[in-house]
Amino acid sequence: MVWDTGANESANPLPAKARTQTPSRDGSASEASVRSADVLILDSGGVTRLSSRSTPALALIRSLVDQGLWPPVVPTVVLVESLLGGPARDANANRFLKTCIVQAEVTPAIARRAAELRHRARTGSAVDALVVALAEPGGTVLTGDKADIEALAAHAREVSVELV
Repeated sequence: MVWDTGANESANPLPAKARTQTPSRDGSASEASVRSADVLILDSGGVTRLSSRSTPALALIRSLVDQGLWPPVVPTVVLVESLLGGPARDANANRFLKTCIVQAEVTPAIARRAAELRHRARTGSAVDALVVALAEPGGTVLTGDKADIEALAAHAREVSVELV
């Protein structure tokens, strides 16, 4: 799905409706405590862990759905890191992605912002930087690996990071 950003190229093309969860004591997203955010975005670790069909992943998804906090946004660039390239190997991930908003559009302004974040953080992949740039301002990234995402988010406007 692609959102029209109109004449303002710098506008973030993502819908401002998603919510996310605050971390539990171990730093992972928990079912108990929920707070508002402009958008909830998954990186490849988030997609991999939530598509695992494990008991904790299913409980977290169920909680988010029950509270009306679903679906998250998954930028298409994340699919490069999340998928293995075959229908059988990717069956769980593909099934999971059908429940998400798969975001195809990355505007030049978002790409430039991602480059700036990556330069300032001096770490993180291009995909990680795009995920954080798409979460600006006020969004939350659900990730399986907080280090690079947090380093990028430290230079972003109002982006929080939660371990899933």
